[in-house]
Amino acid sequence: MPNVISRTCFALTLIGLSLALSSCGYNTIPTLQEQAKARWSDVQNQYQRRADLIPNLVSTVQGFAAQEKNVLTAVVEARAKATQIKVDASDLADPDKIKAFQDAQVQLTGALGRLLAVSENYPDLKSNANFMALQSQLEGTENRIAVARLHRRGARL
Repeated sequence: MPNVISRTCFALTLIGLSLALSSCGYNTIPTLQEQAKARWSDVQNQYQRRADLIPNLVSTVQGFAAQEKNVLTAVVEARAKATQIKVDASDLADPDKIKAFQDAQVQLTGALGRLLAVSENYPDLKSNANFMALQSQLEGTENRIAVARLHRRGARL
């Protein structure tokens, strides 16, 4: 009889351990997926913030730098392209869609860099309070984008 009890205890213990170990991580996967989606949302929010700042920046620069029309046009076109490409959490597994989104954002970053370089030629523009405030907000947004992308990389499954 003691042998039957010890076998039963061993079997129950083995079943209990099996059940406990089989569910380890089962709830972790959805949690990690939700974290990745939330972090991607942060990245998208920062890109949208940057896109929203651009029209004000362009209109401020236009008044001072009318002859730099091609740079302004490039910024507006890059913004339009960047805001046309939408990537939501369900698209994160599509490398082509992510690449197109990233390429558009890189193009916009380059155009903004050229716009800010043009501003160096206009001392009156650099001292304009609107331009300074917009430039500061844009720099802060670029930093937020970098941080959000860094956090996003950390959340990948």
